[in-house]
Amino acid sequence: MARFEHTVTVTALDRHWFEEAAGHVVDLFDASREQGGEILLPDGRPVHGLRLLKGRHLQSGAQYGEGTGPGEEVAFEATVLREWRPSRTVEVESRLAEESMSVRVGVRVREPRTPRALEVSLDGHNPKGGSLYRFSGRAKADLHAWWAALERPSSAPPAARAPVIGRAVHRLGKARLTVTPRPAEHGSWRVCVVLSVRGRWLLRPLAAVGLLLARRPIERGFREGVDSAAEEWSEMLAELPSLHGEALRADIADALTEPPESAESPEPLTEVL
Repeated sequence: MARFEHTVTVTALDRHWFEEAAGHVVDLFDASREQGGEILLPDGRPVHGLRLLKGRHLQSGAQYGEGTGPGEEVAFEATVLREWRPSRTVEVESRLAEESMSVRVGVRVREPRTPRALEVSLDGHNPKGGSLYRFSGRAKADLHAWWAALERPSSAPPAARAPVIGRAVHRLGKARLTVTPRPAEHGSWRVCVVLSVRGRWLLRPLAAVGLLLARRPIERGFREGVDSAAEEWSEMLAELPSLHGEALRADIADALTEPPESAESPEPLTEVL
């Protein structure tokens, strides 16, 4: 087994703002209605890039998506609502089918108005391929534990259990990723990311040799990936509006109904939901 660890300092996300924004998003969708396939917010404006294709709006089994024109590479894309209970659980499942790959992504949010946990699952395979073309992954972010870890004194040891844990499985190997935050100076966060990789079954010896020979480039790529993610995180937070109350709700409604200025095509459905 190979283990890689890297720690970065990132801009902190304000918990109050995050939970308030999440509450506004949930409330806007909960008060929305469907008309002719369009999803209308309470003010009557349609949500950009989102249409009801099948079922009843905000009911289990409702299918959302957009049609694809002839000759387009994507054969089928849809988001299915599995559960809509804003005070307890919201769960959606997105499916993307292409000629060479079929992918299913599931997302579940616990207590979405003030998010307590986020669970993500990923399963993919090549319909024409064998087991080497199959993969799966699971990740869970315990947001309650995340905020609790940031309330600990900076001199205290890190939390015994990482708030974010992800696992990926392939025929050739397994990977485990953990993310643990700690408070840092000037209100920022110190985030430790740990990646563990190992081979499976009879391939373990071969994987061990391969990881030994390629350890340095793998470690360098891992560190660069974490650094890049940290930079993108800070850039994203810098673009978030410093609004609250009705002003924040109105800004979110505008973002949901207006196409991005720099986009040439509609946002993917997974980003809308």
